[in-house]
Amino acid sequence: MKLYPHKNTPSQIQIKANKKADDLVPNGLIKKCPKCSAEIFSEQMDEYCTCPNCHYGFRISAKKRLKWLVDEFEEMDSDIAPSDPLNFPNYQVKIDKAKKLSGLNESVLTGIAKIADHQFALAIMDPTFIMGSLGQMTGEKLTRLFEKATIEKLPVVLFAASGGARMQEGILSLMQMAKVSNAVARHSQAGLLYIVVLTDPTTGGVTASFASQADITLAEPHAIIGFAGRRVTEQTIHEELEPDFQDSENVLKHGFIDHIVTRQDEKKTLAYLLEFGGEKDE
Repeated sequence: MKLYPHKNTPSQIQIKANKKADDLVPNGLIKKCPKCSAEIFSEQMDEYCTCPNCHYGFRISAKKRLKWLVDEFEEMDSDIAPSDPLNFPNYQVKIDKAKKLSGLNESVLTGIAKIADHQFALAIMDPTFIMGSLGQMTGEKLTRLFEKATIEKLPVVLFAASGGARMQEGILSLMQMAKVSNAVARHSQAGLLYIVVLTDPTTGGVTASFASQADITLAEPHAIIGFAGRRVTEQTIHEELEPDFQDSENVLKHGFIDHIVTRQDEKKTLAYLLEFGGEKDE
């Protein structure tokens, strides 16, 4: 006796129907906000890629952010790319994939930018490049940017987005925390302004170093900001944490950041800050 027919069972018919539906519905037609769970048709998303309900900023590439952020931009060190110092398995494959996805050779875009008449050094970390992780050459690009800004007496604006230090490069990635921090310190000693904008997510060694060293710290709505992840923290302290404990709104409440700014307001907010604090008096 056969328990199940060899064809045309209800489950098989349903599977075929689902496959046909999947073929008809384009990928990415609907986005679900990870914060408020609102379902948004992709065509309803504007250039800022924010949730119309709660203003959460979806993760976007550095080049996409650049389009609406500044009036002029001249890229620096675009040829700098990561190596594979530890011969880590499949690392080069991951790098090649990240380059194709982001359009960058490393996880940060750097250069000299302008908003109106205000010139400044700009760095945008890219979450589409191995989650904006901090590698050896990421640190090199950021250090060069701060050094150039110090010499030319320019303020620095940095958009942070990172999962932390890049494990495939071991201690060499961790060393970048101190390297960039030293460049930040020299820039600060010259009396120059440093502004950071924390985006989703900013975690790990980036949070523990240069993302926390700015004169003014801004953040986007509902961005995850922290060092260790929720699971690691809960296992360490043996307590269940509140759902929003690493959201920028909670971080603001505890005094770690200065202000939350939506993407639509970032350009004019930066222009205001650069107007009143962005230039060193001779």
